[in-house]
Amino acid sequence: MGKNKETSREENSKKKPEEILDESRRDFLKRAGILGAISATGAAAVFAGYKYEKSKGKEGMVKVLTEDNRLVEIPADQMTDFKPDLKALQTRGREGIEGKRWVMVIDLSKCRNARKCVEACQSAHQLRPYEYHINTLVMQESVNTSPYFMPKPCQHCDNPPCVSVCPVDATYKRQDGIVLIDNERCIGCRFCMSACPYSARIFHWQEPVMADEYEGKTYDVELNVPQSKGTISKCLFSADRLREGKLPYCVSACPNGVFWFGDENEDAVTNGTTLETTSFSELINLNGGYRLMPELGTDPRVYYLPPKNRLFDFEQPESKEYEI
Repeated sequence: MGKNKETSREENSKKKPEEILDESRRDFLKRAGILGAISATGAAAVFAGYKYEKSKGKEGMVKVLTEDNRLVEIPADQMTDFKPDLKALQTRGREGIEGKRWVMVIDLSKCRNARKCVEACQSAHQLRPYEYHINTLVMQESVNTSPYFMPKPCQHCDNPPCVSVCPVDATYKRQDGIVLIDNERCIGCRFCMSACPYSARIFHWQEPVMADEYEGKTYDVELNVPQSKGTISKCLFSADRLREGKLPYCVSACPNGVFWFGDENEDAVTNGTTLETTSFSELINLNGGYRLMPELGTDPRVYYLPPKNRLFDFEQPESKEYEI
């Protein structure tokens, strides 16, 4: 066995560096059990941390958009077609996660308009800088009170007027409390926009940003991409992230602990910054939690904690692009 190792070392010493690298790559793929049969997304995951350059340069390389929205290059001969079960995807997106009743709590005393929640949402959902699924508004109760910032996503009402007016069943309420839009069915009539008292929906007047990169990507109703011109979109409570046991994009991105998110059935919500989990009912009851426009009877699933004992002094932003 010692002789075999010595022979291998001598042979390697006579080889060019690119030949050794190519053999190392082949050995890596063989041990992973995927040589010649790897899928596009699987290849992206493997090559993300594996340095490989063919001696012939970029020839034979194909750009691929992965499931986590990264644009990567992989060898064309390592690609195979992947056709997801579209019917299963749509069924899952309609039914939601069994036994869950998702709820969000927003602590207004902690928001300083960092807008990381906005940026994370826009990045995940193929939105332009002026397109919002969640926005931060400047609020002021009267001339004698101090202004404050208020993040405003879709309220995911238990009695959503947007659902009842949709003529094609494109927008719907799931058993886990989330209201979604199926852009494969949406006809762009905008009835739902007119019916929503919270101005939570947007209409895509032009082709979505990065349309070329998303071309051919399978539509995921829980992520709502690829977006389509002439359709409606809105906050989804990051249904795709919940499916993976993760917190929503906006909740995880906030640096100041503004958002709590969790399951009302378990009476538990988790803070996106500290990852502390606490009782939902106690958090609301002990801190004067409230919902927007309860007199409308929409029963929102988003609760607010009043801006008392603020962590930050209010500073008027230079830009007012966030205002409605």
